[in-house]
Amino acid sequence: MAGLVNGNDSANSYLVLKSSPARWWMRWPIWGSKHGLWKPGRAHFQTSNAAWFFRKTFERPLERCMKMNADADSERFQSGADKYAAYLGTFEGRLRSDLVFKNLQDFLPLQADDSCCALDVGCGTGATAVRLAQLGIHVTLFDSSAEMLDIAQFAAREAAVTDKITLKQGDAHQLAISFHAGSFDLVLCHNVLEYLDDPIVVLSGAARALRNSSAVLSVVVRNRAGEVVKTAIQAGDLACAENNLTAEWGQESLYGGRVRLFTPDSLRAMLTEVSLRVIAERGVRVLADYLPSRISRNAEYERIFELERKLGSQPEYAAVARYTQCLARLP
Repeated sequence: MAGLVNGNDSANSYLVLKSSPARWWMRWPIWGSKHGLWKPGRAHFQTSNAAWFFRKTFERPLERCMKMNADADSERFQSGADKYAAYLGTFEGRLRSDLVFKNLQDFLPLQADDSCCALDVGCGTGATAVRLAQLGIHVTLFDSSAEMLDIAQFAAREAAVTDKITLKQGDAHQLAISFHAGSFDLVLCHNVLEYLDDPIVVLSGAARALRNSSAVLSVVVRNRAGEVVKTAIQAGDLACAENNLTAEWGQESLYGGRVRLFTPDSLRAMLTEVSLRVIAERGVRVLADYLPSRISRNAEYERIFELERKLGSQPEYAAVARYTQCLARLP
């Protein structure tokens, strides 16, 4: 903070807060000496009381608000594990999972040795982790929801890969203190960042967890341009589509809460900020959401999948995909 300065407005005195990095001003009236900040007839204020007033008025309510948002996001996943598992069984959920995993496989060794370790941050029901375990990779599943982890454990038992699976409950924001640096050859952060207030903290922890410059981080986020197209075509809501052109947050249908919207540029900038270099970028679900009903999602699944793979690898089509997947490494 740049500092606190005094101001006057007729009979009322004001305390003015200036923050030069953000280039904004805030001011509020202090009537008389109610809060001990302004002494009539003096050209100064009590700095210790000013700090107390600022914390009480702004910092503490802000902290409570952020905690309420975090608690609300956590509650979504604590109570919605079955809902999410059901979504993954739909055409849209299956296609997203299959495309993301196929894109990931392009950067995995053909034959994983016994020392290969992966970390799945926000693993959900463990669908991707089980696939990796079936390739011989040891996978640590990290999620804040005990219900999600229970489903993931059941899936691992069903697939007979429990010997390759480790479960750990925790908050993605605590990633950096939850695992040793340089522990993993692969880190997944799929559809996690859009639910967080501070994605950089999680990306920084993910980058720290990578073993070396050969290790890979895979990130999947909600694409803002895809939200614009979906809102216009599916919902027919032109006003909302126009708003999404510049919106930082949107609304998602599965849990009914808010979701952060990314652009490919903003995601690349975040990865660069945590000292990672992007090695590949893919669009996920470019047109499948808008196919006419006469095209069978079951009978034509393989054709849809192959077409989506081709579209997602071409930047002009990937730009309007529902999701963006970036793969990155340490320099």
